Amino acid sequence: MPEPVTITPTAPDLDQIATFEGRVAIFVGEDGALDEAGQKVDTLTGGAVARVTGSEAWEKLSPGKAKSLDYPSGMAATALDIVSLPSNDAARTAGAALGKAKGDAAQLVLLMDRDCAEELALGLMLRAYAFNQHKTAEEKEPGVVTLMTSTEPDLSTARALAEGVFRTRDLTNEPANVLTTTEFAARIEAMAALGLKITVMEEEELRAKNMHLLLCVGHGSISPSKVAIMEWNGGEKGASPLALIGKGVVFDTGGISLKPPAGMEDMTMDMGGAGVVTGAMHALAARKAKANVVGIVGLVENMPSDRAVRPGDVVTSMKGDTVEIINTDAEGRLVLADALWYAQETYKPAAMINLATLTGAIIIGLGHENAGVFSNDDDFCAQFLAAANSEKE
Repeated sequence: MPEPVTITPTAPDLDQIATFEGRVAIFVGEDGALDEAGQKVDTLTGGAVARVTGSEAWEKLSPGKAKSLDYPSGMAATALDIVSLPSNDAARTAGAALGKAKGDAAQLVLLMDRDCAEELALGLMLRAYAFNQHKTAEEKEPGVVTLMTSTEPDLSTARALAEGVFRTRDLTNEPANVLTTTEFAARIEAMAALGLKITVMEEEELRAKNMHLLLCVGHGSISPSKVAIMEWNGGEKGASPLALIGKGVVFDTGGISLKPPAGMEDMTMDMGGAGVVTGAMHALAARKAKANVVGIVGLVENMPSDRAVRPGDVVTSMKGDTVEIINTDAEGRLVLADALWYAQETYKPAAMINLATLTGAIIIGLGHENAGVFSNDDDFCAQFLAAANSEKE
């Protein structure tokens, strides 16, 4: 997993600005206001900052966005990023603008007295992510970020969140010949180093628990089906946990009900729900969250073969219900039915959140910016959506 870019806070020292050889970033407040660092840069560049902030293009710039000047006169920097930050509400967006501009260069970010280092750092780390594991070109060592600030920020939570997001992104980006069910489980087992309690149930144990719906989905694949459990007990001892359950179909051909070939390469991401659960559990453990949470992911591969489940087959669930398979491309609900029942019966959770890529029709209905949410508890769903909306990104 790639590490988030290193961000090192340091006390203000305006003498460093002229000689810094990477990218330098300043922030412009409401009505074009410049702090002492911005004024210093404006003086060094012969008023270039004032010309930018007085332009018509600047007036159209959204909060958190930036204008960049390459090789600014009067400075050793390779580029100057001038960021609109009228309020701290746009801090994460501003960080993302800097992360996008960063590339492999070192950065000097002149945050100064603004008290938004954690949000800005999170945006920068998330936007600077790159998945280069399978590229043949030699990868350059990314330059570090020096955050010049008069505050003493603790960036550990931002880093923990970025690591969790990176783990999810890495999992969803991996091709299916790399991220098999066995490899997925191995990556989860490695997270025990964070303090998580990890359990991986293999096919023999799944059969003993009558989890035949989940097992039938992966029956046509050479990759063994598994259920991985991640437990974080950072809250009150004995308190019921929140359960996160994820669909982990590492590749979905549709099975005997074979999908059309166009776009099937994207089905390597049909484990996105399990990827999100895994990343969330990483972030909870890395930031030592004061909560009890259990993450459960069903890991299978849906392939056609002489062993694959067929339309018309009748399979018995862990709960004891019989299910007739009509279309083998409706595999997600089979995986989740057993995983949800296992979570409910084993952990007696306070609530369950199920994350899954179940149908492309959601994208048709809601677009790429929103996910479909269905709940049997309006109050809990409202809390969930409020938490999501609080992120604003």
